[in-house]
Amino acid sequence: MRINKKQKENVLKLEYLNQKKSHWSSEKYAYIDELLGRKKVNLYCRDIEKFLANKVILVTGGGGTIGSELCRQIAKANPIKLIIADNYENNAYDIQQELIFKYKNNLNLKVEIVSVQNKEKLDIIFNKYRPNIVFHAAAYKHVPLMEDCPEEAIRNNIFGTYNTVMAAHRYGVERFVLISTDKAVNPTNIMGATKRFCEMIIQSMKGYSKTEYVAVRFGNVLGSNGSVIPLFQKQIEMGGPVTITDKRIVRYFMTISEAVQLVLQAGSMANSSEIYVLDMGEPVKILDLAENLIKLSGHIPYKDIQIIETGLRPGEKLYEEILMNSEKLIATANHKIFIEHQDTISRQEIKEKIKILENALKTKSKIKIKQAMKQVVNTYKDPHEVNNRLYRAL
Repeated sequence: MRINKKQKENVLKLEYLNQKKSHWSSEKYAYIDELLGRKKVNLYCRDIEKFLANKVILVTGGGGTIGSELCRQIAKANPIKLIIADNYENNAYDIQQELIFKYKNNLNLKVEIVSVQNKEKLDIIFNKYRPNIVFHAAAYKHVPLMEDCPEEAIRNNIFGTYNTVMAAHRYGVERFVLISTDKAVNPTNIMGATKRFCEMIIQSMKGYSKTEYVAVRFGNVLGSNGSVIPLFQKQIEMGGPVTITDKRIVRYFMTISEAVQLVLQAGSMANSSEIYVLDMGEPVKILDLAENLIKLSGHIPYKDIQIIETGLRPGEKLYEEILMNSEKLIATANHKIFIEHQDTISRQEIKEKIKILENALKTKSKIKIKQAMKQVVNTYKDPHEVNNRLYRAL
C-alpha cells in the first residue's frame, strides 16, 4: 500500500466518469462511491451483528461524520443501550433525533454532552452506564487549524484519548476501538503526530489491562464534514474557481460506510493493541477528482470552472502513507483488512512522554510545543523531508 513507481503511472484518472450525466447538483453525493475508481468494499457480516448485539455501547464524537454513522450501524444491531457522547450539542442533537424518528421506543438511546478532556465527567459517564464497548471517534482532525493551535490538538486528541482509555480500563470495558488516520504514518503535521501518539497509547495497554484495545487506521473519507468534496461542491456552485493546494497531491479514499464497517469489523476481531489498516486500492489524484466533479456538475473544467493551485498548506504531505513498514503487515481472515505489527511501548514511556507534553504546554510557545511533539513521536518530521523522500521514491 506504499506509493511506488507503478502507482505513479497508474494513479486513478477516473476517466470512466466523464461519460456520466450531470446529476451532481440535484443528487449531492450520488457518485461518491464511484469516485473511488474501484469497487466498494463491503465488510459488514454476521460477526459484526453478533459483536454489537445485546451490548452497552458508547461512541465518543458520536455526532461527527464517522461517529454518527457508527451510531446508525450500531442501532441496527439491537444493542442493549447506545450512548452518544459529544461536546458539540448540535451534532449530537441531530443524530439523536434521526435515531429516535427511525427506531421510536425500540432503541435505548442516551446522549451525553461532554468533552473527552473532562476526566471527571468521563468517570461519571462510565460509572453510570458501564459500557461493554467503546468507539473513540472524538478528535480534532483539520490539519491547518491544528498547526495553528497545537496545544488544543494535544489536549483534545492525546490527553482526551488517554482519559478515555484509562476510564475504559477502570470501568471494565471489554473492547475499545480507536479511530485513527493514515496521517499518523510518518506524520508531517501536529494532527497526524497526535493521532500517532494515540496509537501508541493503545499499544501501551497490552498486558496491562483486561480491556482489549485496537486502533483502526484509514484514509480520507469522501463526503465527510470539511473534506474536499463538500468544499469543491461549494466552489462549483459559486462558479469557481476550484482550489487545490498542489496538482501532484494524491490521497487514499474511502466511503463513510467502508470506514465504519472497517471499524466494526476490527472491533469484532479485537486482537489487543493491534493497528488495523484497510487495503484501499490505488490512490486518487486530487486534480482528477476536481476535474471530474466539475464534469459531473455539467461544466467544462478550465472553460466554465477554473482550477487553481494555492500551494501546500503547513504540515501537508504530497502523498499519504498507510503503513509504517509494509514488511510488518499481517493478514487477517478478511483479505481487505491487515494488521500492522508495531514494536511495543511501555506504560511508563507513555507517562513520561505525556509529562513532556504537559511541560511544553506550560510554556505557551508553539515552537516549543512542536519540538516536544517531535521528541515524543520520533517519526514526526518536517513536511519537506517527507515530501522530498516520497517524490524521489516515485
